[in-house]
Amino acid sequence: MWDYLNQTSSLADFILEGLFDDSPAHAFLFSLTMVVFLIAVSGNTLTILLICADPRLHTPMYVLLSQLSLMDLMHVSTTIPKMAINYLSGTKSISLVGCATQHFLYLSLGCAECILLTFMSYDRYVAICHPLRYAGLMNRKVGQMMAVMSWLGASVNSLIHTAILMHFPFCGHRNIHHFYCEFPAVLKLVCGDITVYESTMYISTILLLLLPIVLISASYVFILHSVIHMHSAGGKRNAFATCSSHLTVVSLWFGACIFSYMRPRSQRTPLQDKVGSVFNSIVTPTLNPLIYTLRNKDVAKALRKVLGREMITQNPQERLS
Repeated sequence: MWDYLNQTSSLADFILEGLFDDSPAHAFLFSLTMVVFLIAVSGNTLTILLICADPRLHTPMYVLLSQLSLMDLMHVSTTIPKMAINYLSGTKSISLVGCATQHFLYLSLGCAECILLTFMSYDRYVAICHPLRYAGLMNRKVGQMMAVMSWLGASVNSLIHTAILMHFPFCGHRNIHHFYCEFPAVLKLVCGDITVYESTMYISTILLLLLPIVLISASYVFILHSVIHMHSAGGKRNAFATCSSHLTVVSLWFGACIFSYMRPRSQRTPLQDKVGSVFNSIVTPTLNPLIYTLRNKDVAKALRKVLGREMITQNPQERLS
């Protein structure tokens, strides 16, 4: 009988408090969030399609960029639709399986993006510091291997942490003070001893957050050294233009991650956690394609080429009509 009660309890739904209530101000904020969500989906989808459609963009740099857009697209799709469904339907529940799935996906995508941004910094390092060896060191196969390693390493890490977290007993109320099943919010509901697990999670965070920051910083130290010794002013401008988009994305992503996960527990509040997660799961995926599209000549050229083709195909139809 006791085993049956435990099993019934373990299968109980969680309650997501969400971001918004029924007030007019929050209804406006919800509408604004959905507009930003649609921009994020459209921008990242367009970036992926442009890179796939234009053969000139089938290089390691753009293979990695397409993977970044795919991660951002999946990131917003993992959290925002469920939040929107709960808000519009008036329900706040999420099943144990749904919570575990959401936790696995968002953690996998976050870790994969940290690894991928590190590989992208190496790509920039080779392109600027060793341009003559770029074709050998960063060929298409290497770019594909980097993408696979990002997905595989992050998925294994996330699967282990999700399985351990969901194996813990949850007691008392199951209210998650968040709009999705984020790790710190779910961990607060565990009623067992989590000291060892917290220590392993901190180690994992250091490996997947601080280590990439160190490697990216090292890459840009070498890049800066090479740029300083360039004699051509045009070469310096091209190098800075090439790296500026990546540096902007890195600053936004890792800054939000440090704010969300590296602060002491005593200084964390549910509101701050929600703000950090909104930035990570909505704002950053929206800005990334805009940063790369607006500041990257190759992507902008591919976009103009696609739009030009559409205009050419539309004009004969207009004349016939």
